[in-house]
Amino acid sequence: MTNSHLVVVGSGIAGLYGALLAAEAGSRVTLLTKGTLAQSNTHHAQGGICAVLAEGEAAPGDSVEAHIADTLKAGAGQCDPEAVRILCTEAAADIAALERFGVRFDRDASGRRSLGLEGAHSAARILHAGGDATGAAIANGLIAAIREQAALGLITLLENSFATELLAANPEAANSEADDGGTFPRAPIAGIAYLDSADERQTLAADAVLLATGGAGQLFEFTTNPHVATGDGVALAWRAGAVLADLEYFQFHPTALAVGQNFLISEAVRGAGAVLRDSKGEAFMARYHPEGDLAPRDVVSRSIAAHLGTLAENARIAGEPEGPAHVFLDASGIEEANGAGYLARRFPTIDAATAKLGFDWRRDWLPVAPAAHYWMGGVTTDLYGRTTVPGLYAAGEVACTGVHGANRLASNSLLEGLVFSRRAVAAFTSPDQQASTDQHAWSMKFNAATHDAATALERIRNHPAGLGRETLRHVMGQHAAVVRDTKGLQLVETALHKEAALHSVGHSGSETRSLRQELEDQNLQLVAALLVRASLARENSVGAHYRADFPQGPDVPLGSATRDSNHWVNPDARLTTIEPQRESETV
Repeated sequence: MTNSHLVVVGSGIAGLYGALLAAEAGSRVTLLTKGTLAQSNTHHAQGGICAVLAEGEAAPGDSVEAHIADTLKAGAGQCDPEAVRILCTEAAADIAALERFGVRFDRDASGRRSLGLEGAHSAARILHAGGDATGAAIANGLIAAIREQAALGLITLLENSFATELLAANPEAANSEADDGGTFPRAPIAGIAYLDSADERQTLAADAVLLATGGAGQLFEFTTNPHVATGDGVALAWRAGAVLADLEYFQFHPTALAVGQNFLISEAVRGAGAVLRDSKGEAFMARYHPEGDLAPRDVVSRSIAAHLGTLAENARIAGEPEGPAHVFLDASGIEEANGAGYLARRFPTIDAATAKLGFDWRRDWLPVAPAAHYWMGGVTTDLYGRTTVPGLYAAGEVACTGVHGANRLASNSLLEGLVFSRRAVAAFTSPDQQASTDQHAWSMKFNAATHDAATALERIRNHPAGLGRETLRHVMGQHAAVVRDTKGLQLVETALHKEAALHSVGHSGSETRSLRQELEDQNLQLVAALLVRASLARENSVGAHYRADFPQGPDVPLGSATRDSNHWVNPDARLTTIEPQRESETV
């Protein structure tokens, strides 16, 4: 669709890369982000991006098939095998494209790209840039390319602009009711409403919208995510009637610093030889998993929680006031094995951050605890980023492609943002691609799966944000995080409904907030309600979703390739209309 207008919402890897590719293909592109371009989860990513490179560049014995197998294993049987195959097969080409846009990966003495090992990977296939500043290096390279394109008039930038609503062109279809068969007609998306930098409401017409808004780590008290991660894209899609899936699967990174701002200690540190220890010095992970410190993230996070629970119980029996609140990461052996200065060279960002907090991690153990890190669930898409609402695409963390299943493999997230934003742009810009796949048929196949769920989710509406953000984050951290049960989840659900009702009749005691903060809090409480409802619905434990009252796995035959996903849709979805875009209209 040459010269058609694509609005990209979000400035992480998926949004930046997608905007650049769409502009290259001749589309008019507007990139809208609620902060600056650098404010994203991508910019904070340390660990790296994984890919099996060409023969002679890959690690000895590594293969695309091995990367596929590792991803499927980490996903606990809940991945879409075809999405995983696409991710792993197409990875190397997108790595090359990043380099074309100016990203420079670290290289070894021979000039080859350096490859690292991380938990749950069977081979070293993790590329880094700037040591442990991979996300920042990728984001900075893409941002520089974006600004060059903007200077040439090929991309329009709208920074500090907060997307508030998806808009439709057809007023009848936009607000049509579900028919007797459970089909929810959806008008094509024709634009977006947003708050500009002065918090004034604006609208922008478009031929399509690509959501690349990232995750929702701010739902939880302890998170590695920046303050902009408030679930905005999932909330936008829900209100527009898009199908969501896998919302119960929220990954907690096992090693965030338990002091300061929950600074993330990359998986690559354990890959390099660091060991988790308790306060008595025991390297306890061998108790819980044969892969020890290199077990999948969900296993490590749950093992830390279980071990802390055991220590707390021992403290209670001994008459001590309380058990420890965290464990420790011991990286001293890395320096001993690799020579003086290795930690500072290999992990300069972590080295500087820990030093600023008063730690010398060459000898000091770092206090760590699990923190909310990545949402595997999100807006359901096909293999070309298309949601169930025509004209709405999603890529990156906001999307649910099925790649990650119930638990994301380390360093697959940046890769997913690349591969599926490229495929979304290809679907938007290529007439042949659009002709070969019928989005209406794609939407229809979900109706049977979503109609009953939609009835169950009728109470989840866009209430005013009555629960204070810090209170919300605390109760979510206590009852909807690494370990969950019915009582705790129902407690959160009751609190959300009660406070929303009080607020709606003018009895909220919450602090004064700006319009933007109020809308962010509405998004957080909406997606919190969705996550809690999905967690209650899954009465088993798999991957990152663990129910203490339902510890058994899904009732799926061993070795089955069938995902056991729950899909959700909003029966109350309503879209505001916008005037259709005119041929002469420019952005």
